[in-house]
Amino acid sequence: MGDGIDALLQTECHRKAADYSFANTSYSTRLTSMNLQRLIDQHPSVFVAIFPIYFFTLWLLVGAIISVIGGWFSLAKVYRTRVEFNGAKWRMQSGQMRCLANYNNVLTIGVSQQGLYLASMFLFRFMHPPLLVPWSEIKVRRKKGWVFEYVTFTMGHELAIPLRIRGTLGAKLRESAGNCWPVEET
Repeated sequence: MGDGIDALLQTECHRKAADYSFANTSYSTRLTSMNLQRLIDQHPSVFVAIFPIYFFTLWLLVGAIISVIGGWFSLAKVYRTRVEFNGAKWRMQSGQMRCLANYNNVLTIGVSQQGLYLASMFLFRFMHPPLLVPWSEIKVRRKKGWVFEYVTFTMGHELAIPLRIRGTLGAKLRESAGNCWPVEET
């Protein structure tokens, strides 16, 4: 019977030690939060000044990461355009580039005899300059998804960066491009 009581006491001691450790961790976390809150309360102008800088820096960082991962940055090195685009354009369009870099309702996509035009909305323009990719540098492929049909443009022969858009937008682009449209792959 003594062994059972010893085991019970050891278990109780372990539980109390765990509770004590948890309480101290919780207290130190609470203490840090209270210090930060006290700092903000005592110096609200510092918080007001720092937060916009933090938000703006984070906004630019996320935009840069998406540009590099998605491939826009690589395309911009070769196909950046500084002239105003004169052709049919569709604003507020969506597309997906490599590594799941989604551009939801922020793209302007256009076609002309020169090529495919891509631009992002002004708020997302950091490291996303307007592009004009010549038709000779584009491969087009249609693919049926689970629900929708998609058109994938593979841009740049050496870069091979994909841009996937909905099939309905692809049909509009094809109609406007006319005989400039590249031969579609199967």
